[in-house]
Amino acid sequence: MPGQRKRKRQQEARSQRARAAYEERDGRWERIFSTQDEAEFRAFKSRFLAEHQSIDPSMVRIDVFCGRLVQPTSYCLSVFVPAESSERADRAGGAVTAVPQWP
Repeated sequence: MPGQRKRKRQQEARSQRARAAYEERDGRWERIFSTQDEAEFRAFKSRFLAEHQSIDPSMVRIDVFCGRLVQPTSYCLSVFVPAESSERADRAGGAVTAVPQWP
């Protein structure tokens, strides 16, 4: 297909830049939402992105754990919390101040 190689290279470059940005930072991924219902996950994701437009999209991670016959598929939304925020959270009694608390 025309342009497929260019799109693939651009996508790889974006993912490498994102990986490099997180390799330089200290921090952790904090799970915000997890469910087994795809419709519920999509609704939460759209609400979350609409309410928190100031969050950098590269700081949001979406995981889909594919299920089989025994285990159902799971959907998780996580946010990257820098280490300095983690240290402040430890001093504040566990509440992370950099990331809003979600339901």
